[in-house]
Amino acid sequence: MAPENHEGPTSLLQSFERRFLAARALPTFPWQSLEEKLREPSGSELLLAILQKTVKHPVCVQHLPSVKYARCFLSKLIKKHEAVPTEPLDALYEALAEVLMAKESTQCHRSYLLPSGDSVTLSESTAIVSHGTTGLVTWDAALYLAEWAIENPATFTDRTVLELGSGAGLTGLAICKACYPRAFIFSDCHDQVLEQLRGNVLLNGFPLELHTPTDPSSPKVTVAELDWDEVTASQLSAFQADVVIAADVLYCGEVTLSLVRVLKMLSDCQRKNAPDVYVSYTIRSQDTGKLFITELDRAGIYWEELPPHASKLFPYEEYSAIVILKLVLNGCHSVGK
Repeated sequence: MAPENHEGPTSLLQSFERRFLAARALPTFPWQSLEEKLREPSGSELLLAILQKTVKHPVCVQHLPSVKYARCFLSKLIKKHEAVPTEPLDALYEALAEVLMAKESTQCHRSYLLPSGDSVTLSESTAIVSHGTTGLVTWDAALYLAEWAIENPATFTDRTVLELGSGAGLTGLAICKACYPRAFIFSDCHDQVLEQLRGNVLLNGFPLELHTPTDPSSPKVTVAELDWDEVTASQLSAFQADVVIAADVLYCGEVTLSLVRVLKMLSDCQRKNAPDVYVSYTIRSQDTGKLFITELDRAGIYWEELPPHASKLFPYEEYSAIVILKLVLNGCHSVGK
């Protein structure tokens, strides 16, 4: 369970809102802080406000989370309310009754609020790993990289961005909505992931491939099938990427070696205009980044670890050790920008 810092009402509301819309694990919610606030005279008003910011939130009403998740959340909320000597709140029980009547699906929605007031909504598998791929859910390093991108929009504005291993599409969609790239190429190699990725791009209002964006400021968005073991230099060169990103793709040695192969190929085929590369990953063990860094050094690709960013826009486990590496593919030692 994440540590709590005894939040004020506004911060508490925001915490519940962001965690619920993103369907984070219930034990990570600030329940202890809520218990303290419920003992105050305004406790019932706070509960009703939480209800409006979660189950009744316009984003949630339009894009439902897992039915089981919503049921467990409301049950826990009601339990906290019943532990306090106060009048029952009909709205809580009515909301639970509505959820109990809903049917569960194999897909659920997670939504992430952006500083602009817009949101990125993803349809994700209710299973953490299914169909033999980890690309059907959003991992913490994708959220972390999206935060960094929003804090550094100039890195992407009016540029062509290629994302390797896009998965559910969170990072790319956040960049498309907040950083105004000229074009964005999502890519992955699993059929099931690509199908879901196309769906998420359309769900967030971006037309695909040959369709002209209705909004002139909207980037041209494509979804490409890209197998790191089979892609050719000419295919990579055709993307003409100014920026390449990847998040949480270092989950096994084979994949790490394949990624470095692609990066080396990019370095060779775009020597005069090598793209900036940013790779974000969660350090799950001492070996997570060690092999990657070793192979980068062997390939002559220079790298530096970017300093932690100040933004904390999205709910993920704060104790997760996540890093972003900036890579230089053109053989130049200078990595500052």
